[in-house]
Amino acid sequence: MKLRVATYNVHKCKGLDGRVSVQRIADVLSELNADVIAMQEIFLKQAQELADRIGIHCAFGENRQLMGDAYGNVVLSRHSLRSHCNYDVSVAGREKRGCLRTDVLLQNRALHVFNVHLGTDFFERRQQAKRLVEETVLKSRSLDGPRVVLGDFNEWTRGHVSKTLSAEFESTDLRVYLKRRRTYPGVFPVMHLDHIYYDAQLDIEHVALHRTRTSMVASDHLPLVADFCVR
Repeated sequence: MKLRVATYNVHKCKGLDGRVSVQRIADVLSELNADVIAMQEIFLKQAQELADRIGIHCAFGENRQLMGDAYGNVVLSRHSLRSHCNYDVSVAGREKRGCLRTDVLLQNRALHVFNVHLGTDFFERRQQAKRLVEETVLKSRSLDGPRVVLGDFNEWTRGHVSKTLSAEFESTDLRVYLKRRRTYPGVFPVMHLDHIYYDAQLDIEHVALHRTRTSMVASDHLPLVADFCVR
């Protein structure tokens, strides 16, 4: 079974031109033609509007309230969703952060999608990496299918999070697939913040940064896309 998965930090749907446009993000999602899309930095109302505009299933994970609306991560899926839950990976004294687990139904089995947006502080991410690999999250006994962990990890070097997840998962190594190391910001990338990790039951076929006229201005991140074959 072929499956296209993408991760995209939409920056509250605020583009590099300073304009907030849900429609512009919807246009980028239509260009992606992905089956499962994990997005970070998004309001609940924006997530619901995107799901309605492109006709897709939606699971939202609230990390905090911001400007009178729920704010956090979302997973959009062409496939039905069995369930979803949001794990709190916040660190005291830092911004509230979450890991949204969404169980996507694929031909009588589940694909477990973990959408994360980690902190900007080195020591904060160390604690979050430890939390992610606990038995209650990525090693939960309720998992019965392959896992994909993706999102904005805010780690621009091969740090503790990368090493921790690479010990558990395969990784979409940009040096192999794109001959580059950097993804952020989209116009002139100087850091690599967006990552996709996956279980060995998934065969990676293609990895790409989605660079179009619309995506270059719609957010300060570009979507990272991976094509899988699910065994």
